[in-house]
Amino acid sequence: MALPQLVSSPSSSSLSPKHCLNPNSLSPTHTSLSFTPYMIRRHRHHRQRKPNLLRCSASSFSEKHHTGSPNSDDVVELPLFPLPLVLFPGAILPLQIFEFRYRMMMHTLLQSDLRFGVIYSDIATGTADVGCVGEVVKHERLVDDRFFLICKGQERFRVTRLVRTKPYLVAEVAWLEDRPSADGAEDLEALASEVETYMKDVIRLSNRLNGKPEKEVQDLRRNLFPTPFSFFVGSTFEGAPREQQALLELEDTAMRLKREKETLRNTLNYLSAASAVKDVFPSS
Repeated sequence: MALPQLVSSPSSSSLSPKHCLNPNSLSPTHTSLSFTPYMIRRHRHHRQRKPNLLRCSASSFSEKHHTGSPNSDDVVELPLFPLPLVLFPGAILPLQIFEFRYRMMMHTLLQSDLRFGVIYSDIATGTADVGCVGEVVKHERLVDDRFFLICKGQERFRVTRLVRTKPYLVAEVAWLEDRPSADGAEDLEALASEVETYMKDVIRLSNRLNGKPEKEVQDLRRNLFPTPFSFFVGSTFEGAPREQQALLELEDTAMRLKREKETLRNTLNYLSAASAVKDVFPSS
């Protein structure tokens, strides 16, 4: 049975439609993107996957991440790395650097603070003005001067001014932090628990549709507070970078969790219908 990749929601914002996760792309184990943009490649041992799928992956997010964000009033210069993906605080990003200008950037970073800005860019929408700091936590320099990197998402930032474009982008950035909810009465813990429940149900039904054992999904929050948990959830929506970018740009934890809850609820409804059809027509 052919399944659509994305299901739009009428309550979507103008930046990006809400989505329904593709049940064929959901798994409680990590399956990473694999692509070859003009400046980077993922590690070669990562499996290829079909493009344009919204994927839910529970292990791409580190259990702990940096929480001591700089003062939001600080403005600093940061080298930028435009990529066709969205990095979230706490998420792990493996990269291979081979283009000359970004090898130059790496040589500079390895002698300083090992931090650069990852910012989403594509042909249709251009380069976003909100991104996330990637900190190099492991690196390997090869004999041909390529680099293998393991990066970890740290603070979010907004580009305020472009300082230079060559040999690579450098910009002044201001740090972003979530603000208190507008009504001040949101129960973030309860909202985060609801989102976790939807994620578990989505993974369970996805496994069923794909003929995998319906094992009980373990704790997905892993003691994360609501804000870092909302970033974790956003990081699992691989294959829908515009939706991820919209989630990254939100400065309200409750709004981010509500949007993720709606996406997961739409997905669960779709999976439930697909599961019922499969029960009636097992060979579909």
